[in-house]
Amino acid sequence: IGGEGLRMPRGPGFSRRVQMVFQDPYASLHPRHTIDRTLSEPLAIHGIGGSDAKVVKALTDVGLPTSFRFRYPHQLSGGQRQRVAIARALMLEPEILLLDEPTSALDASVQAEVLNRLRAERGLTFLMVSHDLAVIDHMCDRVLVMQHGRAVEELARDDLAAARMTTAYARSLFEASADRMLDPAKAPA
Repeated sequence: IGGEGLRMPRGPGFSRRVQMVFQDPYASLHPRHTIDRTLSEPLAIHGIGGSDAKVVKALTDVGLPTSFRFRYPHQLSGGQRQRVAIARALMLEPEILLLDEPTSALDASVQAEVLNRLRAERGLTFLMVSHDLAVIDHMCDRVLVMQHGRAVEELARDDLAAARMTTAYARSLFEASADRMLDPAKAPA
């Protein structure tokens, strides 16, 4: 990262620079912790003060009302939980966000709102795993197609949009995704 190799074990400086948003927000949020505690915890672990103001800002940044601070995850919809997961990842003001299908629980308008805000205001580097070509096209400058854990093709955004793939595997993924976008009934069960 930044021209430096990753060291093992990773220290606290790594987690301040790199944060993760998991695909399943319900599984990644402690069911017995309020949203306030969930968002404050990374600050406490890293000895960062001013948690009240930072929690309010984080909720506002992801489009949630501050009244959600004292709710529990089970009191929120899937999309609201995913926004909390994104807010938690932003609490330490990381440089890099690892995103595993981060918008799978959000509807399209909320996806655009949250992702546009993150991109414009934070200037973050994203490493995103997604099967949603619309999200990839919106969020990513470069796309790496992987098959069985190996990179098979790297595409620029313009190449993805113009369907300029050079490998059969990348083309088949693109075509399958395009078919699902046109006919949701073709989506796998």
